[in-house]
Amino acid sequence: MKANRWLNGAIPAVGIHLSIGAVYAWSVFTNPVMEVMNASLSQVSWVFSIAIFFLGMSAAFLGTIVENMGPRKSGLLCGLFYGTGLIGSGFAISLHSLPLLYLFYGVIGGIGLGIGYITPVKTLVNWFYDRPGLATGLAIMGFGFASAIAGPVISSLITSIGLVPTFYTIGAVYMAIIIICSRLIQPPSDDYLQAQNPDNIRDHRQQYTANEAMKTGKFYALWFLLFINITCGIALLSVASPLLQETVGVSALVAASIVGVMGIFNGGGRLVWATLSDYLGRDVVYTLFFVLEIIAMLILGNVSNILLFQLFLFIVMTCYGGGFSCIPAYLSDVFGTKHLSSIHGRILTAWAMAGIAGPCIISWAKATFSTYQDTLFIFAIFYGCALIVSAGLLYILRKDN
Repeated sequence: MKANRWLNGAIPAVGIHLSIGAVYAWSVFTNPVMEVMNASLSQVSWVFSIAIFFLGMSAAFLGTIVENMGPRKSGLLCGLFYGTGLIGSGFAISLHSLPLLYLFYGVIGGIGLGIGYITPVKTLVNWFYDRPGLATGLAIMGFGFASAIAGPVISSLITSIGLVPTFYTIGAVYMAIIIICSRLIQPPSDDYLQAQNPDNIRDHRQQYTANEAMKTGKFYALWFLLFINITCGIALLSVASPLLQETVGVSALVAASIVGVMGIFNGGGRLVWATLSDYLGRDVVYTLFFVLEIIAMLILGNVSNILLFQLFLFIVMTCYGGGFSCIPAYLSDVFGTKHLSSIHGRILTAWAMAGIAGPCIISWAKATFSTYQDTLFIFAIFYGCALIVSAGLLYILRKDN
C-alpha cells in the first residue's frame, strides 16, 4: 500500500498521543490507590508529578536519540517504557510499595511519555509541510482529549476487576496500541516531498541543531512563553473545583462537571488554535493567547456570575491547550524542521518545571491572599510579562522576514 500522510502520519500519531495522554486520568486512580496502599493524598499526588517531570526531562535529554532512531524505533521504545511503567505500577501496588510506584509510574512511565510525546512531531510536520499547525494540533489534541476517554474506562475497570488488574490490563492494551502505531508511522519519502513542494520552500531556511538553537535568544523567549502558559494553566487546573465553589458558589458535583467540560476545551483548543496558526502565524497566535488570558484573569477576579465565569475559564483552557499544539510548528518556523524533535524535546523542560511551579505558586498565593480569586491577579501579571516577550519576538521575527 502506498504511504500517505493520514495512514502513516496523522492516524498513528493520534493513536500514540491518545495512549500516553491517559496520564491525565491519574486522578481516577488517586482514591483507590490511597485506600489500597493506606497512603496520604500528598504521597499519591507525587506519582503524577514525578511522571510529568520525567516526561519533560526525558523529552529534553532523549530528543537527539529519538531524532536518530526515527519514529518507528522510538515509537516502539515508547510503548515498551510506557506499558512497562503501567504494568509495573500494578505490581508495586500489589506489594504496597510507594517507592516502586514512583519508579514504575513516575520514572519508567514518565520516560515513555517523553519519548512518545515527541516521536511523531517531526514526521507530522514533514507530511503536512503545508499545514504544520493542523498536523501537530491533531496529535497533541489526542493527548488533551485522552483523559476524557480513559477516565470512564479506567473507573469502570477498577469497579469490575479491581485496581491491580486494571493497571495490568491498560498497560498491556496501551503497549499494544503504541507498538501497532509505531509500525504504521513513517516519514514521507524525498520523492513525495519534492512532488508536493517542488520549490523546496523550507530548504531556504536555516536548519538549526538543538545546541545551535539553545545559543539563541529566540529559544529562551519561546521557553519562557511556554513555561508561563503551562504554569498558569496547570495551576488553574489543579484548583479548578475549589475555585468554582468559592467564587460562584456551586456544589462540588457541579464543579466536577465544569472541570470535565474544561478538559473538552483544553483538547479542542489544541486543534482549533493550531489550525488558525497556519493562517495567522504562530507568533500572532501566541501573542493573542496572552492578550486573552490577561483579560480573562482580570474578569475572573471580579465576576461571580457562573456563566461569565465559565466562559472566560474555558477561553483560558483553549489557550492553555493551544500553547502545547502550536509550539512544535512555531519551533519549525524559527529553527527549521531538520532537528525539530531534538529542539522540541529541549523546550519541553518548560513543562517539567511548570508542573512543579504551577501548584506551588497557587498554594503560596492562596495562603498569602486568602482567596483564590485574589490570586488570579498574580496570573494576570505573569501573563503580562509573557505578552511583552511574545510581542517583542513577533516584532523581531517579522522584521527578520
